[in-house]
Amino acid sequence: MAAKLQFDFLADKEKSTLTVKREFAGPRQLVWDCHTQSALLDRWFAPKPLTTKTKHMEFKEGGYWHYAMVTPDGQAYWSRVDYLAIRPIDGYATLDGFTDETGVVNPDMPRSRWDVTFTDLKEHTLVTTVVHYNSPEDVQKVIDMGMKEGMASTLECLDELLLKLRA
Repeated sequence: MAAKLQFDFLADKEKSTLTVKREFAGPRQLVWDCHTQSALLDRWFAPKPLTTKTKHMEFKEGGYWHYAMVTPDGQAYWSRVDYLAIRPIDGYATLDGFTDETGVVNPDMPRSRWDVTFTDLKEHTLVTTVVHYNSPEDVQKVIDMGMKEGMASTLECLDELLLKLRA
């Protein structure tokens, strides 16, 4: 990650939210495409050394993305993102959850609503993600699972992809 790019990770347990603000060295359209096209998501949406594998993607309101983060030894961790609202190229809202390989949501894991907005920041883009959980305990559970470190590593993978796409 370039040293001067903004990364803020704020937990608000009273509101049961996490807010992540992250700056990217790329224009908003390209950063939007990297967040909304499965061919691009598969190239960055997992912390190293994991990779991303899309099983299904339909980016539209009412559509969903079913994907796995895959370890180097082939173990897959499945998730599903349901698209609730889309405002190209300003933002989208989703319902996120851990699933099995068939897409059935795991009721024992926290499910969350993600509100993602994209803002021009000179020649860069600021992506603000507000993640809403059902309880402060759910916020703590994902923090304990390594959410901050995982997001930081994953977003660094997007930095690397943007460099390749802009070369």
